[in-house]
Amino acid sequence: MSASLHRLGNGLTVATDPMAGAQSAAVGLYASVGSRSEIEGLGGLAHLVEHMVFKGAGGRDAKAIAECIEDVGGSLNAWTARDQTAFHARVLGADVGLALGLIADLVRSPKMDEGELEREKLVILSELGEAMDQPDDLIHDHLFEAMYGRQPIARPVLGREPTIRAATAADCTAWLTDEYRPERLVIAASGAIDPDDIVAMAERLFGDLEPGQVPVVAPGQFVGGARHDRRAFEQAHWGFAMEGLVATDPRVPALGLFTQAVGGGMSSRLFQQLREERGLAYSVYAWNQGYSDTGLFAVNCATDAKKAGEAMALARDIVARAAEDLSQSELDRARAQIEAGLLMSMETVPGRADHLARSIEVFGRIVSQEEAVAELRAVDVAAARAAGAALHVGPVAVASIGSKLALAA
Repeated sequence: MSASLHRLGNGLTVATDPMAGAQSAAVGLYASVGSRSEIEGLGGLAHLVEHMVFKGAGGRDAKAIAECIEDVGGSLNAWTARDQTAFHARVLGADVGLALGLIADLVRSPKMDEGELEREKLVILSELGEAMDQPDDLIHDHLFEAMYGRQPIARPVLGREPTIRAATAADCTAWLTDEYRPERLVIAASGAIDPDDIVAMAERLFGDLEPGQVPVVAPGQFVGGARHDRRAFEQAHWGFAMEGLVATDPRVPALGLFTQAVGGGMSSRLFQQLREERGLAYSVYAWNQGYSDTGLFAVNCATDAKKAGEAMALARDIVARAAEDLSQSELDRARAQIEAGLLMSMETVPGRADHLARSIEVFGRIVSQEEAVAELRAVDVAAARAAGAALHVGPVAVASIGSKLALAA
């Protein structure tokens, strides 16, 4: 990696990683703000604002924004998560300035027309309705509610119909003004770029953003519990979760490897035993997520409703046993999978830009590819088992759709 980091006077961070021989570039604005920052009664506002800025910004309407980026063969998009919102573009190297200028327009000079807002609410309500009909997506929101109760981190990113309808254009404008503080923003660029040019563009486009009091985000505390949705679907979907690690915990690589070995691929214990040996499920996998203040380890599964209890009981047992007898070969296979995924992603310009932004948001610095690989290679079987064992000392959360499951299942 040839990555470099620069901080503007107002606190905004610029990270660049040029790639020799690349013809294209990826550039994005990553904000450390998401749905968990919303106030009660305005759930879904972060996602709504992400949509609304594309309806008109910088003197362009929605069509003109789309034509501007597509006239040069590029793409411009955005996404919202519980702890992050990102606006990102992919263009040829000569058009990086255009792309970053469009992103600046989106977050700094959106139109926020009330008529457009009401129309966009209908689009998002349609998206929400679609999500409600997809249990493999909905189960994740139910599981977050089971893990965190009524805490802000538990709120669904899409929000709910009453809160979406309640939002006003003034709410959207205030969200950008109050939450998009320069100290929370990272501009990341990779590929066919000149780092000095990117810094100069960032200074011109964002250097006048006023720093200020960064809003406090309510801390997340894993409490555990149950959330059951009895609606009928063709299959039962369930998930269980245990408290994991915050993103900066040095044991995260060990937990990641444990997770991969237990449920990260076709060779994993969960896949082999639940699907291949018992025929209890088509889809089953494990995953872990770390935030600044909390973390989780979870298993999700889709199965026949009559077999849901049996499948969950077996999955719980598999996770517990792996913490005792995870083998060297399983660890080595998991390490090869994660390391290969990391290296492959770093061969792409969007992958490098995303890596820059995430490492800065979590650690406040650029974590090199070499450092990330070294951390993976330093994990031994004892450390991976210990990471798995630590999951079993706290509360458990269970969520289901189509089959009510006991917490002790």
